[in-house]
Amino acid sequence: MKPGNRLTSGLLDLDAPESVGDTLWRACLPTAAEARNGAVVFTLPFQAQRRGPDVEPDPAVPRKMYGLVIRAYGDAVVRASVAFDGELPGDESPMLEWHETLRPEPLTVRQTDAGWEVTDSRGTIRLRWLVGDEPVKGTSDWLPPPPDSCRAAFSPDGDASVPLMPIDSFVPKFQDSIPLGCVERGGLVHRAAFAFHAEPGECFAGTGERFAKLDLAGRTLALENTDALGVNNRRCYKNVPFYVSSRPYGLFVHTSAHVRLSLADISTRAAQGVVEDAALDLFIIGGSSVERALYNYRRITGFPRNVPLWSFGTWMSRMTYVSEAETREVARRLRDGGFPCDVIHLDTGWFDENWQCDWEFSAERFPDPERYMRELREDGFRTSLWQTPNLRPTNKLFEEARDKGYVATATTTSDGSNFGGEDYLAPIDFTNPEAVRWYQGKLARLLKMGASVIKADFGEDIDLGADYAGMPARLLHNLYALLYQRAVFEITEATTGEGIIWARSAWAGSQRYPAHWGGDAACSWDGLAATVQGGLHLGLSGFAFWGHDVPGFHGVPNFMNTWPSDELYMRWTQVGVFTSHFRYHGAQPREPYEYPAVADLARKWWRLRYALIPYLVDQAEKATLTGLPIFRALVFHHEDDRVCWHIDDQFYCGDAFLVAPVMNAEGTRDVYLPPGRWIDFWTGECISGPKWLKGVMSSLDTMPVYVAEGAVVRVYPEAVRCTDEMDMSKTVELVLDESYGGVSGCVLGSATGL
Repeated sequence: MKPGNRLTSGLLDLDAPESVGDTLWRACLPTAAEARNGAVVFTLPFQAQRRGPDVEPDPAVPRKMYGLVIRAYGDAVVRASVAFDGELPGDESPMLEWHETLRPEPLTVRQTDAGWEVTDSRGTIRLRWLVGDEPVKGTSDWLPPPPDSCRAAFSPDGDASVPLMPIDSFVPKFQDSIPLGCVERGGLVHRAAFAFHAEPGECFAGTGERFAKLDLAGRTLALENTDALGVNNRRCYKNVPFYVSSRPYGLFVHTSAHVRLSLADISTRAAQGVVEDAALDLFIIGGSSVERALYNYRRITGFPRNVPLWSFGTWMSRMTYVSEAETREVARRLRDGGFPCDVIHLDTGWFDENWQCDWEFSAERFPDPERYMRELREDGFRTSLWQTPNLRPTNKLFEEARDKGYVATATTTSDGSNFGGEDYLAPIDFTNPEAVRWYQGKLARLLKMGASVIKADFGEDIDLGADYAGMPARLLHNLYALLYQRAVFEITEATTGEGIIWARSAWAGSQRYPAHWGGDAACSWDGLAATVQGGLHLGLSGFAFWGHDVPGFHGVPNFMNTWPSDELYMRWTQVGVFTSHFRYHGAQPREPYEYPAVADLARKWWRLRYALIPYLVDQAEKATLTGLPIFRALVFHHEDDRVCWHIDDQFYCGDAFLVAPVMNAEGTRDVYLPPGRWIDFWTGECISGPKWLKGVMSSLDTMPVYVAEGAVVRVYPEAVRCTDEMDMSKTVELVLDESYGGVSGCVLGSATGL
């Protein structure tokens, strides 16, 4: 067998057929460093490497010189940037929304016997670059450094040490990562690479809505948005080029290009990545805790906006209601049955033709949409409308949009099919300001008619063979979700006074425009388990608000005709009650009265949801000001507990509730209680942790829920039909301590019937 190139061939693709002529360039020891306008610029030579099975410098090729620019923001962020071709990444970007407290921190550099030290105005060392044999702080072992190695350690907050991986080899010619480098193709830089040292046992999380174990160590991930077609695979609707480490520190790769990350996988000693662009722009983020690292990440990319009170109520939907009469009947039956609800969602069927989005109600099935939405609103229901950011050639708006450049089109699509076919989807070009205004005008009309929220569906895929006004398709692909959602959110807020959307795709910065949901999960226990995992990772990626389709979207095995079981319907409902947003949706009916065996129980849980809305309002305010999500991994509160870095089937709902969903038909599970004293939410029993509770059995009307002793939870003491009926002056504070007697013995029992 012919040996492959012995340098991360799985990440750099140096063995791929299209890489035959590629040249790998590796960073060497800086030749100079100087302060410029508050930044420090290292003059960094890059050495070409020989092609072949061994990795070694090619002395026949002259070195190339690039400037590595080090900048600092506040007391916890260091930025390392290098532009191989073109301009250095600046402070203006759709992904960036600088917090007013995060200002540039001027840096100076001095040369020492050991190398260079970069310090801030307070004298704190933010970067050390070593040239001798001194070990690098933050690495668990040390090898004699090869000549010209990148032996640099970042200290974003003056405490954490985040070193580049200077040497990652079994023998010098066999290397599993490189600290800084790029790959040249056809005389231009095609992709750039980096690697940080990964400690033994170091854990990683985040990177978007990842349907995977909480600890991503040992995983190699492609950050390329796509329609995931479910939640039980590697595909991902919401990729975010950010991870958080258990050290702790965070890394934000500021790019919209495709990114691949290998987190202690290709090399167990390296957290490494490849960016398919001619620049690297890395934010190394400190903060002393997971939450503070997320907080500082949000200070760079934006904090989530808060959401209106009514959005915490129940959203009722299916794919799809097709007429005014049908939804009026749904609304009537929900009200008559005592099921509290705030939103009726119209999915793909409110147009003349199902799925043919022209932002117009079917005149036959919705003869007076303004009156219809007004009367629903008078009964306490807001209206949510589905739509999509693309046009088919059969759409009546297509010719206008094509001729004016509002949609991007191509003679031949990226999948090789001919443009013009009925199934071609021409994406709205959100890099064109005129297209944005045209699109927002369509939505504004609907919002003025009475709609309260727009479902910003899709946005994961665009035609990569088309031309766009503002940037190449390869850089727009991942960014498209952010531009799309910004357009929807801003026109909704401007028109209704309330900022909210319902979106599926995402990229860095999308957290500013809530809320997002978890995509098309299977109606199965596997679908529920992976949905929980996705929500945990999204919360570790900067997002505060998130929901999911209860009880899953598509039937298994028959997409449209296999209904979820009563047990799955209730268990998923229970998870939804403790999620920031609570929406029913799917390919089959989702109304609780369609599941008569559990309808009465569902009503009680819906009422529990409404009783907890004051608590969710409090937690939402906190989540928009900190690094915390509402649907929260245990590591936010117990990052020093190694067990919690491996718990991906439990979650916090806000500060108080520790939730352990039941995800099987038998009603049993093991529950982990971290250190502290815990109150059983149902019974009031006090239990001390850390402790594993084995084989906990829960009847269908309960699931394991615990509260940190002494927590104060604001609840609503009465049953209501919708949030319009809530008078927040009536809220009651529950103190969950040894005096708490359980749900049935407090106002929650009378308000819910549980």
